[in-house]
Amino acid sequence: MSSKKSNKLRKRFKKEASNAFKSINSSIEIDKFLYQEDIESSIAHAKMLATQKIISNTDYSKISTGLKKILSEIRSGKFVFRDDLEDIHMNIENRLEELIGKAAGKLHTARSRNDQVVTDVKLWMKKDIEEILKKIIKLQKIIIKKSESNIDTFLPGMTHFQTAQPVSFAHHLMAYYEMFKRDLDRFEQTKTRLDQNPLGAGALAGTSFDINRKLTSKLLGFREPTKNSLDTVSDRDFIMDYIYSSSVCSIHMSRLAEEIILWSSDLINFISIGDDVMSSSSIMPQKKNPDAMELVRAKASIIISNLSSIQNIMKGLPLTYSKDLQEDKSLLENSSTNLKLSIDCMIDVIKSLKPNKKNMENSLKSGFSNATDLADWIVKNINYSFRESHGLTAKIVNFVEERGMKLDELSLSEYQEFDKNINNSVYNAISLQSSVDNKKSFGGTSRSEVKKMIKLAKKELLK
Repeated sequence: MSSKKSNKLRKRFKKEASNAFKSINSSIEIDKFLYQEDIESSIAHAKMLATQKIISNTDYSKISTGLKKILSEIRSGKFVFRDDLEDIHMNIENRLEELIGKAAGKLHTARSRNDQVVTDVKLWMKKDIEEILKKIIKLQKIIIKKSESNIDTFLPGMTHFQTAQPVSFAHHLMAYYEMFKRDLDRFEQTKTRLDQNPLGAGALAGTSFDINRKLTSKLLGFREPTKNSLDTVSDRDFIMDYIYSSSVCSIHMSRLAEEIILWSSDLINFISIGDDVMSSSSIMPQKKNPDAMELVRAKASIIISNLSSIQNIMKGLPLTYSKDLQEDKSLLENSSTNLKLSIDCMIDVIKSLKPNKKNMENSLKSGFSNATDLADWIVKNINYSFRESHGLTAKIVNFVEERGMKLDELSLSEYQEFDKNINNSVYNAISLQSSVDNKKSFGGTSRSEVKKMIKLAKKELLK
């Protein structure tokens, strides 16, 4: 659709750009995803210019109509992107000139690509964060639903990946609800901090034209304009904030993915997940592989790498704009794509997850998960300090382990060989249900406390 013309930005140069330079300098394949935001910001800029009588209303009308046509062309797939025009901004401006002629050249009055691109990216990020927030909330709702049906399911709580104490499976799942809640907060904070309008900062120093930055802020939905032109065009904190928030969220999902992989292994077999989120082996017909979770785990590594990359790009840049910043958009879009896909996959997996209660409970009993409850009972019922009780309980566990028994299989007379004051009430204290339900401290794993936390979580999501 666009005719081949020389790049209007190379009139300063006596030679055409080399092929290698054209390749490294072009960002159209990186930044064309910003086309809608570029057109939105351009229409707002043109309207402001007309309001300030910097351009005529007639020119504004032509510019606005032309830009809307370009938007339609891009959406329909009719628009031809040109590498030689470097970026999304010049591709759109070039096409606008083809459509409306000389008036197109007035659009760039009182702005630079430096403030233009930051504006576009911020507009895109505000929309993208809203999408991410919706996906995280959907994941939280699935976690709550799965938790509600598994309050009476008991899982080995672990430290050092060794059986520690029994916990409600619902309590374990709700731990991830809390992680994702913090992720929501981080993205909300990122959105708040980026909500300043860069348009009008120019290349770096502002502009001599009588522009109205408050008007463009209003038109584009920004809270306020940025306050320092140098900082405006060189700032990429908001991208680092975004990718940091994405990396933490992806780490949370990677941890959950790792647990699901372990739990679903035939060596542990605590859970099963749906066939619709698993793959098979090309050679071993019996295999069902948790590929979705393995890929979620890998995506986290990519997003973390993106964070490191943008930080390394930024660390040595003098004020103001340097072309290094061209690379930020690929890192941003890649992080967004991988994060949203990971959340979608995790939602599908959690939906399909089914616990194997019997195997969970067998593991709890064989791992002496009720040893701490025994120690606590001794402190409460016999005149022992906790350290004394801890030592006595360790001796009892050794005794039981050597005989291939469990703590609740030890007879009262055998218990009394360790201390004559131990009585029958100890058996209730070390039962699986009592072990869980006695943890009634705020935020603990007792079924009553878990129900409270689920109820609270539901209220939080309604706000």
